[in-house]
Amino acid sequence: MNSAAATGRALRLLLAFAAGAVTVFGYAPFHLALLPLATLATLFWLWQRADQPREAALEGFAFGVGLFGVGVSWISVALETFGGVPPAVAFIGMLGLVVYLSLFPALAGWVVARITPTASVTRLAAAVAAWTLAEWLRGTLFTGFGWLAVGYAELLPSFALPLAGFASIGGVYLVSFAVSACAVAIVHIIDGVAVGRARAIPVGIFVVAMVAGLGATTGRIEWTKAEGAPLAVSLVQGNVAQNLKFDPAYRTRTYEMYERLVRLAKGRLIVLPESAFTVFLDEVPDDVLDRLVDAGRERNGSVLLGLFTIEAPLTEDRNESGGPRIYNSVISLGATPPQLYRKHHLVPFGELIPLKSVFGWFINRILNIPLADQAAGPALQRPFDVAGQRVAVNICYEDVFGAELAGVARDATLYVNVTNDAWYGRSIGALQHNQIAAMRALELGRPMLRATNTGITSAIAHDGRVLAELPWFAQGILEVEIAGRRGETPFVRWGDGFVVALAGLVLVIVFATSRRRRKPA
Repeated sequence: MNSAAATGRALRLLLAFAAGAVTVFGYAPFHLALLPLATLATLFWLWQRADQPREAALEGFAFGVGLFGVGVSWISVALETFGGVPPAVAFIGMLGLVVYLSLFPALAGWVVARITPTASVTRLAAAVAAWTLAEWLRGTLFTGFGWLAVGYAELLPSFALPLAGFASIGGVYLVSFAVSACAVAIVHIIDGVAVGRARAIPVGIFVVAMVAGLGATTGRIEWTKAEGAPLAVSLVQGNVAQNLKFDPAYRTRTYEMYERLVRLAKGRLIVLPESAFTVFLDEVPDDVLDRLVDAGRERNGSVLLGLFTIEAPLTEDRNESGGPRIYNSVISLGATPPQLYRKHHLVPFGELIPLKSVFGWFINRILNIPLADQAAGPALQRPFDVAGQRVAVNICYEDVFGAELAGVARDATLYVNVTNDAWYGRSIGALQHNQIAAMRALELGRPMLRATNTGITSAIAHDGRVLAELPWFAQGILEVEIAGRRGETPFVRWGDGFVVALAGLVLVIVFATSRRRRKPA
């Protein structure tokens, strides 16, 4: 390879990296929602010119390194500041995560260049499908990490952009499909202008207008309807510093603080954050539990309390260590009998140690995270019957997985997410998380109420609009009135199946078409 070719390849990789890094500004808190269309178009433009699958894969990888290296850098705060991991080890851990996540856009680029000819319409069509499937795989494989799917950027705090209208049909990945389709239309226009093919301009504009118009139309459909009178809800934000949260010396003050906030709350339903009490249920003083039960009964409602539960294993059903099972849990206390939710989708290394028998000893030595070896609750758990509503509870990271939350939507009138994003300090992680939760509300057609330790505590309407939120890193109570809803969005019925089938079909058609054209006449 001559020096000019090497320089050109390096510049292409640098452009891909820069495009990925800039994409982060499309998400919360920046909300430059149209930016991912331009950056994704940049990547697809590079793929159009890749002569070999290896080139396209490297460009996809570089894009991923930029996107994830900037977009999820906040994870290092949890590892180093609160997890006690040495800086060098935290850097290696973050580097490993970024490399792993970047393999998915690399795979998409390889597939696109492998099955289609250079600079072709079929390659653009393949890019839409391959990108979408790569996002879905990333959000599914090995427990999944669906953070920063490009579809999230299309949902703003006060309204949904036209492309977000597809969320109720096929979830965030169908929104990503639509974003990708608009991006390839932009590439088609640019390529047409470059070679003097004027008709490419109206064709590209038509594709963008058609996709946006269809999204806007589906976004106006009310798939669910309000049921009953609005419910008064109090979402409590305790703002307990992460370095104090698990300190036994601070425990009594935590009980007193949350009891005080519960007394001040006006709602019939009061929601406390994830692990508001950092102890097991049977370790909470009886008088503390009794006062919370009384508070719920006095208002003919309930208090939802985040804490941990533990159970001894049965002899025929032991975990790997043979010890007791620990669950990240939420319990209802009040007018109805206690109901319990146990977190199902655990965070790798934070709550679950993958391949524990092989790497457990090493992880436990370097990672100082309390209760980092937990058990998973059942995949499907019935919504709580509290305060006249059917409340589907999910804990923290679980709201990243829309298809999993859809499993209980038919029986639920609203969703409650309890979270502790204090692990990530004053980073953009909590703000991105709130945007993700809003997408779940839009997909499921039900309100999403979030009670967090340090923020973002928010009330999100069924259409993804943030109705109200508390200031970040401040103690307070968010008082809202919100109606539960009944009905099914298409996403509730189909989950991710629709978009996976659609993208898969496009790839099959593209492959068949490209193969037929390559055969000699």
